[in-house]
Amino acid sequence: MGIAKLTWLQIRVIVSLTLRETRMTFGTSHSGYLWAIVQPLVSITFLVFIFYLIGRQAPYGTSLALFFSTAVLTLEMHNKMSVSLMRAFTSNKALLTYPMIRETDTLFARTVLIGSTFVIINIILYGGLIGFGLADLPSNPEHIILAFLSALLFSFGLGTINAILYQRNQSWQHVEKVLARPLFFMSGVFYIPSHMPPEAVMVLKWNPVLHLVEWVREGYYANYTSQILDIPYVLSVGACLSMIGLFFERITRKSRV
Repeated sequence: MGIAKLTWLQIRVIVSLTLRETRMTFGTSHSGYLWAIVQPLVSITFLVFIFYLIGRQAPYGTSLALFFSTAVLTLEMHNKMSVSLMRAFTSNKALLTYPMIRETDTLFARTVLIGSTFVIINIILYGGLIGFGLADLPSNPEHIILAFLSALLFSFGLGTINAILYQRNQSWQHVEKVLARPLFFMSGVFYIPSHMPPEAVMVLKWNPVLHLVEWVREGYYANYTSQILDIPYVLSVGACLSMIGLFFERITRKSRV
């Protein structure tokens, strides 16, 4: 009974923290929520415009907007998670003085908020593409859902490690920016990875975000077959990073008090 009460207390704490993070992130007006949707939409629109100007067709399918969406939404969520979790401890330092609030609660709260936000963003943007005739219904929506959950797992693990490193040395945020910048070019946003030269594929396949993008595309397109996608690899990396991050969070907790 004691364990059940403790678990219920932590759930209530995470829910309260999530609501607090929602107010801090989006404010009390609807414009904050609108901006969260506009950001990936602007990225997708910019890519479509550039490809239209140079006369390029969609690398796969007939819709440039759909092809870019399958990558940009995954990449945007990963970047948002990585940056947001990195500052979870420092932004909630005052709250961590309360004994019922743990450092991991702040991580889980931000993960719930970002995950929920991008569920809505995915529904709105894909729904808009379908409504305007720029996309069909996904052929295997369960694959898209699994890829989304796997992206949350991977980003949570990496974000937790970032949070620990950032609290120890805040200059880590600059290192993280440098490391994250190539992801836009290495995640198959505007090309089909399987069509790249073997030498490039050997490098690209180490990027878990690329596998997540390919997983989404296999789920959306009926005949899309990736020669790179390795589901056990991306799940293993996500699980390992999460366990490593939570392990180091636990053993370094006292040194952060």
